[in-house]
Amino acid sequence: MSPWLSIVGLGEDGLHGLDVDARALIERAEVLVGGKRHLAMVPEDGRERLTWTTPIGSLIEVIVARRGARVCILATGDPMAYGIGVTLARRVAKEEMIVVPRPSAFSLAAARLTWALSEVDCLTLHGRPLELIHPNVQPDAKLLLLSEDRRTPAKVAELLTERDYGGSVMTVLEHMGGGRERIIEGTAAAWSCDDLADLNTIAVTCVASPDAALLSRSPGLPDSAFHSDGLLTKQEVRAATLAALVPIPGQLLWDVGAGCGSIAIEWMRAAARTRAIAIERRPDRLALIADNAAALGAPTLEVVEGDAPQALRGLLPPDAVFIGGGATADGVFEACWKALRPGGRLVANVVTLEGEQAVLSWRQKVGGALTRIAASRAAPVGPFTGWRPLMPVTTFSVSKT
Repeated sequence: MSPWLSIVGLGEDGLHGLDVDARALIERAEVLVGGKRHLAMVPEDGRERLTWTTPIGSLIEVIVARRGARVCILATGDPMAYGIGVTLARRVAKEEMIVVPRPSAFSLAAARLTWALSEVDCLTLHGRPLELIHPNVQPDAKLLLLSEDRRTPAKVAELLTERDYGGSVMTVLEHMGGGRERIIEGTAAAWSCDDLADLNTIAVTCVASPDAALLSRSPGLPDSAFHSDGLLTKQEVRAATLAALVPIPGQLLWDVGAGCGSIAIEWMRAAARTRAIAIERRPDRLALIADNAAALGAPTLEVVEGDAPQALRGLLPPDAVFIGGGATADGVFEACWKALRPGGRLVANVVTLEGEQAVLSWRQKVGGALTRIAASRAAPVGPFTGWRPLMPVTTFSVSKT
């Protein structure tokens, strides 16, 4: 099929900044789609016009239903940089689309600041939780953030200050590429500017105070980073467990018997676009999981309440499974193994003899490896210091080939 859908990126200079081909796509379109600001750039001429709705999903269905008509979407900047082009590319074949980008807000901001984009973390907070930036807040890191609205910079400043990054330099850039372009700069701790445009981009140079906690994206966060009721996979075991699970960008983890959610959260921090579902039977632990996920930059962690294997029904097939609780329950291993995608990894940690019997039985069926992890930590012994052992953990790991 020849292209019927075009997506044209616009800058602050509107239609005047477009080349002949991009203008022709707009002029030939039978249906125009965009925000009120974009549609106002095209004189009213009787053609059908569709304005973005909230949520956006319903209008996406309307656009797809127009297949066969010439539809042109007016977007901001580069439609493939966290834009509408990304959403529609999931529904429309590339042979049916033409995308004409303008410089993205990221490119424009980097040009203004002379930052190398390859050395910058580019994120969007438009329609997404603010807490997503937590893993990227690191000493000397550079961030470019697309705002939700004019209130976003103040929220980012507050988050940075709470993380002991109050000395971070924040630059807000508005209306880049137009006659109303404005740049406002300050520090997170002293940020007070609220007279901002809704369409703005935030640049952050992270500056950590000596008191700032260093929370690396490498697996093995300190136990103190998590709130728990005592059921927590300890740091030494957690690092080894994540290594066995092998976080891969974009892949999905099931954390069965999640406790306070530490494994699922570290999985999501370890690689870009990873997803996780935490399955936990105890209602009192669900709030712990949600609080930890928000505080550590995994606010999109999905939490499912219930007992495995019943609670696993209907979930998306995982690329990796961690069984931290329920290894001895009937049907848990079977359900997880059946759902696991080919090439996926299954890891189970047990601390009881009964748990070891369960993983030994599964190892005889599907292969895999058994590892005993026995760590000790230095602790006071009267006026002296001695080794206090943690409970030994047996880890079973196997790949589904």
